[in-house]
Amino acid sequence: MDQETSRAVASDSLNCTNCGALLHFVPGTHSLKCDYCGVANNIRAEKTVIEAVDYDTFIRQEKVTGKMPGLQSLSCKGCGSQTVFKENIIADKCPFCASPLVLGLDDRQQVLRPHYVLPFAVDRNAAARYFQQWLKGLWFAPGDLLKKVNGASSSPLQGVYMPYFAYNTDTVTDYTGQRGEYYYTTEPYTVTVNGKTETRTRQVRHTRWHYTSGTVRRSFKDVTVPSSRSLPQKTMLTLGPWDFGQLETFDERYLSGFRSETFQAGPEETLETAKQLIAPDIEAAIIDDIGGDEQRIDEQSTMYNNLGIKYIMLPVWVSSYNYNKKPYQFTINACTGEVIGQRPLSWIKITLTVLAGLILVAVIWLLVSRQQGNG
Repeated sequence: MDQETSRAVASDSLNCTNCGALLHFVPGTHSLKCDYCGVANNIRAEKTVIEAVDYDTFIRQEKVTGKMPGLQSLSCKGCGSQTVFKENIIADKCPFCASPLVLGLDDRQQVLRPHYVLPFAVDRNAAARYFQQWLKGLWFAPGDLLKKVNGASSSPLQGVYMPYFAYNTDTVTDYTGQRGEYYYTTEPYTVTVNGKTETRTRQVRHTRWHYTSGTVRRSFKDVTVPSSRSLPQKTMLTLGPWDFGQLETFDERYLSGFRSETFQAGPEETLETAKQLIAPDIEAAIIDDIGGDEQRIDEQSTMYNNLGIKYIMLPVWVSSYNYNKKPYQFTINACTGEVIGQRPLSWIKITLTVLAGLILVAVIWLLVSRQQGNG
């Protein structure tokens, strides 16, 4: 093994208060369930107050704490086997007995503790139903897709907590630009009617441009950016919106029975993504401030004040299916049931649809031509 493997510390909060057996978090609840005696062990103590922390303070903490140092070995409390966690993994299942494995995020682990977690609300069975509904609603999918996917070509759904950063900021943007205002002139033109030339007039639109400058202010809250590289960023951004009203103060017990990662793209990198996400809103505010009939933005400069950040874990179901020996991945928002996925296309259906559209256009054109001829 190339990297040094350190001994990790397992969370000691996964044992049943009744019999001592290992517990699993139950989606849609705030409790852990004992598979041995069936007793529910409550997690939630009091309502969580959701607050962002100062960005600069968080950056200093991140530099001091650092990331997980390489590979870590964790002893399973279920069967005693040793499981090696790869870098950035903090929760998984034992490959030998399927018992939950969760690292205890204390100071010795050198892992930056998330602020909040959004617990799984959609369980595995409900996620499978959402996926079936998504398959049935796909346009231009092959006719036998549903049948093949329902066969032996799908991978099991895997529940994963994915790391995200959520940003708050008050922006102040100074800009210079130009405001275009329309004005009209009357111009003559000639036409030929029944072999005779006639002179007519028409209104022609012009634009008069004026220099302008100004300042716009916008406030943004919970601009959410994925910080994992395990899934495509486009997929993770599209999975929203997320119900942040259901966030809970981070507790390792919510991770029990699921895979979980720490962040790979850091706060400084994801902040730049957040700025790109809010840029269109700032530009729209500038356009509105310029006014007039047309607008041009020449220069703009934005300050990001009161910058706050939340390090959060969000729940997804991840799986894939095969169609004609080609894999297609899909991801399900485990809070809302939203499905984002890849899918095969039926070029026969697409071709027939295009042909049908062309025939419809031809029929309409023929009917219009006949009406004009009769007129």
